[in-house]
Amino acid sequence: MSFTQRPHAALALAIHLAIGTSLAWPANTFAASASIDENRTYDIAAGSLTENLSRFAGASGVALSFEATLTQGRKSPGLNGRYSVDAGFAMLLAGSGLQAVRQSNGVYLLKVTDNAGAMELGATSVSGYALGELTENTGSYTTGASATATQLSLSLRETPQSVSVMTRQRMDDQQLNRLTDVLEQTPGINVAYSGMDRFDIYSRGSTITNYQIDGITTQSDSQTRTIPQTSMDMVLYDRIEVLRGASGLMTGSGDPGGLINMVRKRPTRDFQAHVQAGAGSWDLYRSEVDVSGPLNAEGSIRGRLVGAKQTQNSFMDAYGSDRDILYGVMEFDLDDDTTLRTGVDYSKIDIDGAAGVPLVYSNGQPAHFSRSTSVGARWAKDEIQTYNYLVALQHRFANDWSLDVAGNYMDIDRTDLIGNYLFKDVGVLPSLNQTTGNARADRGLANADQTQKGFNLTLHAPYELFGRAHELVTGFNYTSYDNTHNVLSDGISNLFNFYTWENYLPEGTTYTPSFVMKTHYQQRGVFIANRFKVTDDLNLILGVRNSDYSYDYSLRYYTGTAGSTSRRRENGVVTPYAGLVYDLTPEQSVYLSYTDIFQPQSNQDRNGVVLDPVTGQNYEAGWKGAFFNGALNTSAAVFEVKRDNLAELDIGYTIPGTSNSAYRAVKGAITKGYEVELNGQPVQGWNLSSSYTHAETRDAQGDRNLTTIPVDMVKFWSTYNVGGNWNALTLGGGVNWNSPTYVAFSGTTIKQDDYAVFNAMARYQFTAKLSATLNLNNLFDKTYFSSINGAQGLYGNPRNFMISTRYDF
Repeated sequence: MSFTQRPHAALALAIHLAIGTSLAWPANTFAASASIDENRTYDIAAGSLTENLSRFAGASGVALSFEATLTQGRKSPGLNGRYSVDAGFAMLLAGSGLQAVRQSNGVYLLKVTDNAGAMELGATSVSGYALGELTENTGSYTTGASATATQLSLSLRETPQSVSVMTRQRMDDQQLNRLTDVLEQTPGINVAYSGMDRFDIYSRGSTITNYQIDGITTQSDSQTRTIPQTSMDMVLYDRIEVLRGASGLMTGSGDPGGLINMVRKRPTRDFQAHVQAGAGSWDLYRSEVDVSGPLNAEGSIRGRLVGAKQTQNSFMDAYGSDRDILYGVMEFDLDDDTTLRTGVDYSKIDIDGAAGVPLVYSNGQPAHFSRSTSVGARWAKDEIQTYNYLVALQHRFANDWSLDVAGNYMDIDRTDLIGNYLFKDVGVLPSLNQTTGNARADRGLANADQTQKGFNLTLHAPYELFGRAHELVTGFNYTSYDNTHNVLSDGISNLFNFYTWENYLPEGTTYTPSFVMKTHYQQRGVFIANRFKVTDDLNLILGVRNSDYSYDYSLRYYTGTAGSTSRRRENGVVTPYAGLVYDLTPEQSVYLSYTDIFQPQSNQDRNGVVLDPVTGQNYEAGWKGAFFNGALNTSAAVFEVKRDNLAELDIGYTIPGTSNSAYRAVKGAITKGYEVELNGQPVQGWNLSSSYTHAETRDAQGDRNLTTIPVDMVKFWSTYNVGGNWNALTLGGGVNWNSPTYVAFSGTTIKQDDYAVFNAMARYQFTAKLSATLNLNNLFDKTYFSSINGAQGLYGNPRNFMISTRYDF
């Protein structure tokens, strides 16, 4: 039995082996979970003080904040044996003149000792820079560092762009199990349904098409709707980092809306494991297992195995989904300074039926259908299998220099058995007759074969010049994207009665080839960025990227209809980056930044010609604060995004030979807006996330664009540990509010008024290892369209619940 042929059986077997193996591994291989006062076994070789502190903080599960210059160039004697957290810090810092002091909120602060042994702040003030970017086991809603914007590992306060980090704790608290669940809660992000469990993600007036996995760029193309990234399961990930604004320095091409970086979980140096099972509304059942730890006594080889299985029906008739997830990864310490990581993750997602409701009739009148309505036949199915392979090598040189080499290979196979009511896009009225209920059905077969390859080589080089510490990062990256999309049709105009069909539709019997669409994209580029410490309070980040890319697109019809092709080659595309950060105080800074990007596109005009690449520039200014030693991050920003060649629906026109809507290039489209954000822990036991975003896009004529995306959004979520005699209880709640949206047809406008959705949770910690969590979503059962897209609308979920139990070994 091969894994490819029977992934369900393989997943079940792997999970069984994971649990069995974790319980059978020798007890002396692992160090059990410990509090800060308990002893724990560590094996950290002598080496860089920065690196050793990072390893120790991650292994002990504590957060450490300090100014990077305090440890730059220093060495540590290492740590071998059993130590408490305080004793471990003391050994690692021996002879350095530094000491780690625990603050009231649990964060450790690195300070300098004078000759008499008294404690005082170092000559460089503490900036809230937290060692390590991993968020697992921190219990926090924020992180101390992010490299998504520039590949420079900076605190959020030091980064001159808007970056939001959705941590492991946040995902666990709200049971955000899919990427779209996470993004719906992320500041400044709007999730728009685009059919068959696929979504378009919007930020600052455009879609986000760049998705990184561990910092390696992958592409998405909505033309064929084969977008595996938006359906990825979060059980694999430590955190999701979302950059809003152009990301051209790191990705070269892309839309100026932003970048989503999904960072996988990594093997841990100490044993940890958990199993989790839950159930919820509409026959939702989900189980997870996660086992991690050293595979030899020295801990130089570490492994992790993660699996999940979920089945769920829906509040919509004849619609549901199944998902199987498996992830295995290993790390090898080749020597004291070199680490190799390799792994693979697999996902299989089955979607039955098709979601959504018709918004308009053939006579142009608005339609009103209940939330239980869906548009898919009971036999319709969309299946996506994704294999994702990774390899990464890091070597650490003297003086905190490091070289990172990483590669990613993604293989996606999609099979779509099409059977649904035939929607038309904006400007073309659908077939549904208001009086009779007669409508046309779309029946067919489709398959897509997609491969993506990515490679990064990055050198980090901190250095001193003119008595100040600066940091250089330079590198090369490569990405390729190939997608072949075949569609077959039964060739019959299938009429049925939408009012009475109850999702029963005769299945097609004879399918003939209709068309094949092929897309090839390849890009390679070199980049360099430098953070100059101009004065004690002023930092300047300058960067530039040089990119070469090739883009090939072809659409061929088997029916004799003329197809289309496009071929583009560009060399030496220059993408600049500039950011200025001024420290008002050790906790607060103001910044200015300019970022740039370009994006080839496959959208076609009314003549079947592919539009020129979109170009985008992002101007941003803001204020950021990192309070309580970095436990609470806040920001406020104003921005302007300029785009040329932005694809806009050419109302009333279709691509020749197809029913697909044509697009036109919009010159001078501008998005202006502002946002405020707060994430973290004001006091111990209280996590808080809050944001407000205003972003409005207008074309060159001053007319509002993207009317289906809300101009204003408020997102709020908070949890609080009750403490005292009820310290086992954590309560949480929040609200998401969206301003009105609409879509215009010929003589018809479909509107969604502003709406608010309230959510809540409660967790009870029965023992140190066993807990149960209850999540209640849409508490007041608000009826609303979460997405309106052309002639199709998607209702938001009615009131629903999920209860899950977790046991940590």
